[in-house]
Amino acid sequence: MKKQKRDLQHRAYIRGYRAGMAGRSKGLSDQFSGHARPDWLAGWREGREDMWSGFTSVEGTHKAATLLN
Repeated sequence: MKKQKRDLQHRAYIRGYRAGMAGRSKGLSDQFSGHARPDWLAGWREGREDMWSGFTSVEGTHKAATLLN
């Protein structure tokens, strides 16, 4: 099994970051419950900050890809 599938907190952070970059609502964090929800929200906040700072979706995707390693 791949490491990225096992690490739920990191995966939640990446998904939250992508949702933030896409301008989606933080209400989507309900799909992650328990210990992964704060990580999703942290990723969402960082994604929103990057979006407001002028990052394009390509730059955000590149940043999210580097966070996977």
